[in-house]
Amino acid sequence: MAEQLVDKFNRVVDYVRISVTDRCDFRCVYCMSEEMTFLPREQILSLEEIQLIATAFVELGVKKIRLTGGEPLVRNGVAQLVGNIAALPGLKELNMTSNGSQLPRLASELKAAGLNRLNISLDSLNPQRFKELTRTGNLETVLAGIQAAKQQGFSHIKLNAVILKGRNDDEILDLINYIRQNELDISFIEEMPLGQISEHDREQTFMSSDEIRTLIQAQFPIEKIDHTSGGPSEYWRFNDGHKSRVGFISPHSHNFCGSCNRVRLTAEGKLLLCLGNEHSVDLREVVRQNPGDLEPIKQAIRDAMLIKPERHYFNLAQEVKILRFMNTTGG
Repeated sequence: MAEQLVDKFNRVVDYVRISVTDRCDFRCVYCMSEEMTFLPREQILSLEEIQLIATAFVELGVKKIRLTGGEPLVRNGVAQLVGNIAALPGLKELNMTSNGSQLPRLASELKAAGLNRLNISLDSLNPQRFKELTRTGNLETVLAGIQAAKQQGFSHIKLNAVILKGRNDDEILDLINYIRQNELDISFIEEMPLGQISEHDREQTFMSSDEIRTLIQAQFPIEKIDHTSGGPSEYWRFNDGHKSRVGFISPHSHNFCGSCNRVRLTAEGKLLLCLGNEHSVDLREVVRQNPGDLEPIKQAIRDAMLIKPERHYFNLAQEVKILRFMNTTGG
């Protein structure tokens, strides 16, 4: 029988999110500061080290890996990394979360390398507002990236939208119309209190999944379905039979920790056992002390299951306790 990773709460961990870089060509207001200091190159895992750790996870029963950043596609050689990880025996899904900016030039190469699914961040369909929310992004380029991905025929393309009250909540129905027209899925995400920001007050801009769903229901009746993508989204379908699906990721209003099957590897090699806690293990040290040796990595991962916490405790009214930004966590 194949080995499984099981934490002390009897949850099977079969999904790993791997950040390949903390760098990004956007500066989204909910993700990072406008002026960021990124990690020096020597502190970042090499692509070979990432592949080695991914191999260890797959041998420990992990079936799904998602490559994230920062923006994963700004790292040179990431398409080759995709190909190497996709070839690992036993891995069922290799996916990626991207801001879409590099997809016009890389979508074809990623599909050929074996990438299965893509999540693409899209918080606004208004060019000026998109620029305000991303600080540096170009909406036209991202929309072209989405179309490039569609043309390549990925098995699944989903948009991610972080909704901020008073900033882009008036575009929720526009985003729904966009996914229906383009036969895509979407997940609406409650903002997570990671990193100190001054651009906006998270408590004032918070919009719950229930509020978003009520707004959608007024124009597009939807019903909950049992579909799962292996992550935290709860999915709903349109009652008119349209095949696009609407997901909600609700770390505040509907805590999903009880079924958590995930861990995260940061770009500097920290294995984070929970998005909203600081429990971690330094896998970079293990890898560099044991070059090319899988067993010490696998044992460190097994041992880490003992410190995976039961849940997070996000509270927008309190001072931020998790000081790392989302770009360093693996979005």
